[in-house]
Amino acid sequence: MNTPRQALDQMNDRSREVFRRVVESYLANGDPVGSRTLTRDFSEKVSAATIRNVMQDLEYLGLLDSPHISAGRVPTQEGLRMFVDGLLEVGDLEATDRKMIDDTVATNSQDVGGILDRIGSALSGVTRGASLVLTPKHEAPIKHIEFVSLGHDRALVVLVFSDGHVENRIFNPPPGQTPSSMREAANFLNSLIEGKTLSDLQTVIAKQITARRQEIDQLSHAMVESGLAVWEGEGDTYERLIVRGRANLLNSGAEQVDLDRIRTLFDDLERKRDIAEFLELADEGAGVRIFIGSENKLFSLSGSSLVVSPYMNADRKIIGAVGVIGPTRLNYGRIVPIVDYTAQLVGKLISDRS
Repeated sequence: MNTPRQALDQMNDRSREVFRRVVESYLANGDPVGSRTLTRDFSEKVSAATIRNVMQDLEYLGLLDSPHISAGRVPTQEGLRMFVDGLLEVGDLEATDRKMIDDTVATNSQDVGGILDRIGSALSGVTRGASLVLTPKHEAPIKHIEFVSLGHDRALVVLVFSDGHVENRIFNPPPGQTPSSMREAANFLNSLIEGKTLSDLQTVIAKQITARRQEIDQLSHAMVESGLAVWEGEGDTYERLIVRGRANLLNSGAEQVDLDRIRTLFDDLERKRDIAEFLELADEGAGVRIFIGSENKLFSLSGSSLVVSPYMNADRKIIGAVGVIGPTRLNYGRIVPIVDYTAQLVGKLISDRS
């Protein structure tokens, strides 16, 4: 099967120009593009009938579609992908957009989470879409862990990191826990975890529990496992995703079909853990990636696009991602440099504060 680049190379100049103009016009105003509209601005003198024939050929190839009989054409998902991969002209970051993003991080605050939250809001404001920021896991060595009983079915686990960072979460401990079993579980963990990061923790603890089963009773064993699950399980990913600017996707000019898709998109955005798992696919390589419609199964029903870029720490390791989500009719040429710049800025921010 031909790649988008190969398919474009096989088009003649007229077909390529018709295709490019249809997509650019659609991305600019969202309306189907008719042959008469193209004829007025075409680079060579051609009739509307000639343009119509070219558009029919492009429709036959699956690159354009006609939403209504006798209406103009709009690009299909395959057409958008071909345009993005072969014809998209990415502009420079506009000075006003750069300033708005820069002003967001112009602070001496060490609260990285708060800064990333503001960056998410700024990104959604600049792009008029919904922004996603996947924040990094805290990877400093652990200094101390403690379990605190809050009732018969609730407990608090507290992690103190060597850099002074403190995190705590409420969870449901196994039945039958007592203050003494919680202390025993914490003492067991503290004898093992100092100097280790969360990434190191799970394997080490599993081996130690097996080797030292006699030294820790069943209640403490269960407490250790359930307490660690709070940090290593689903909640960890869910908490690290910041979603801002969903209201930007609603506007008074949206048609009913667009509003229905946006509502579906809002439902998707509520599934933060699924989105975070999807964004982690950006770990496969650096640089901005564009997912259109059903290429992104999470947003396939809403027909949305995601422009996303990973960011790295000082060791050039990918630790998170930033992105913009909106309808497939995004101004990709403008959004791509914004997302790229924001990702680089976040990476520098994280590196400077580590």
